[in-house]
Amino acid sequence: MNASSLTILIAEDSATDRMLLSTIVGRQGHRVLAAANGLEAVALFESQRPQLVLMDALMPVMDGFEAARRIKAMAGEAMVPIIFLTSLSEEEALVSCLEAGGDDFLAKPYSRVILEAKIKAMDRMRSLHQEVLRQRDQIARHNEHLQNEQLVAKAVFDKVAHSGCLGAGNIRYLQSPYALFNGDLLLAAFHPSGDMHVLLGDFTGHGLPAAIGAMPLAEVFYRMTGKGHSLVEILHEGNAKLRRILPRGVFCCATLLNISFRRRVVEFWGGGLPAGYVLRHGSGERVPLVSRHLPLGVLDPDSFRDDYESYSLELGDRVFLLSDGVLEAQNEHDELFGEKRLLEVLDVSRDPSTLFADIQQALQNFHGEARDDVSLVEVTMVEDDAVIRPPLSPGELRAGPEHWSARYDFRGSTLRDFYPLPHLLQLLLEVPGLRGNGGNLYSVLCELYTNALEHGVLALDSSLKCDAAGFGEYYRLRAERLDALQDGCVSVAFDVRQEEGGGRLILTVEDSGAGFDSAAVMTHQRKAGGFSGRGMGLIRELSERSEWSADGRRVSVEFSWVAQA
Repeated sequence: MNASSLTILIAEDSATDRMLLSTIVGRQGHRVLAAANGLEAVALFESQRPQLVLMDALMPVMDGFEAARRIKAMAGEAMVPIIFLTSLSEEEALVSCLEAGGDDFLAKPYSRVILEAKIKAMDRMRSLHQEVLRQRDQIARHNEHLQNEQLVAKAVFDKVAHSGCLGAGNIRYLQSPYALFNGDLLLAAFHPSGDMHVLLGDFTGHGLPAAIGAMPLAEVFYRMTGKGHSLVEILHEGNAKLRRILPRGVFCCATLLNISFRRRVVEFWGGGLPAGYVLRHGSGERVPLVSRHLPLGVLDPDSFRDDYESYSLELGDRVFLLSDGVLEAQNEHDELFGEKRLLEVLDVSRDPSTLFADIQQALQNFHGEARDDVSLVEVTMVEDDAVIRPPLSPGELRAGPEHWSARYDFRGSTLRDFYPLPHLLQLLLEVPGLRGNGGNLYSVLCELYTNALEHGVLALDSSLKCDAAGFGEYYRLRAERLDALQDGCVSVAFDVRQEEGGGRLILTVEDSGAGFDSAAVMTHQRKAGGFSGRGMGLIRELSERSEWSADGRRVSVEFSWVAQA
């Protein structure tokens, strides 16, 4: 039997025709199985599993049409070509053969040449079908392997991406990925100062390729937020890292927020995402948060712009962000959902608790088809003490120095280009007794350093922050004077003392500015509704003792701790 030989079942009730066909097929090198009726043909197929069937249409006991249907059912997904042998008219034969599951037909009297050609053609079709099944099974195995790998990767990704404070009571969010992996990235974490950082990102593309850049960006966000770095520093580091590792044409449209519950302010930087909104609780006013920058990972570090906008928030005000998957939902008429329809939902939806449901319902009514990952996030301004913050993570629990002193002098260009608080905080948290006070320690250190720099060295007047417009002017002047700074100094000194039953930190900050009448400021009541004058009260509240020099250029505060048993 040659390599191309087949086992062929011949079902023919005429002994003469059966012998003739068996002779023709046998001389072509094929193995022959013979049946005198349809019932015998079905039994032989079940036991021998031939690769091709020559089936007479009209036979006793069981006709060829019923036998063909049963054989096809037994064959399952394997292709077993059936060539009908018929003396019916060609048109009737073709219709009957195809309806019964036949693949071709051969009219009587039989032609050896045509029969041989049809057998070869059916064998090619059978071989092609086998190859398709083989490739399908191979693809299925590869797909299952890939899905298992992606599920493992997704579990790791989700733990990294959601390791922050998305569960905080003032955050609501909705994410609907277009693929297994979400190309949208949503991160939230508490800053040591008590502020909250929120990042919404949308990487180019969908699925795993889009999510690859999310891991390093999440690492930068959580690491730098936890160490006390500013919004600007996180933006620069995130942009530089994505620029370095992402292939050309891949980037991350992003919005980064810093929400201060104590100052009741949101600082906003937007690069490439649709406009978000500040939704005023009292007036119903809607303030757009418009992206004015290129996405992260597009510009070189030297060309990257970090200027952000600040907006005052009252209790109950909400900051609403979204990815472009909402606006790009498409209906059967190729119309996009678009910003206009979204704004109509925002106008109608007055109940904060139903906003996301209202948007989803509007998309459903629009018959939108998801073309992208969809993300919605809403952060509400609440009282500072209403936000439950986890303890500041000190990193690895390792022994550190418990009795030492140090002094740092930051001058000129260093004040302009370097933000020292993360470095100073990590140094202090090496002291085991201070690890539990990380949040208060950072808040006080931040307030002292900011006051020394802004009011001392830069000579900014805090009374400018009497309203939202003045607040914006204050920070405009701050950036202008900081860029022009050539001289000036802020000194930070630490004295860590070991005491019986615990220890004590004396923190001293001094500046080279003109100073102020500290006694007068201490007794001055800040204006109602203003943003200034809160710092000194916060310092007194969070530290055990605070003392200003008469000229206001130096302040010392103390923290103490009890030794752990």
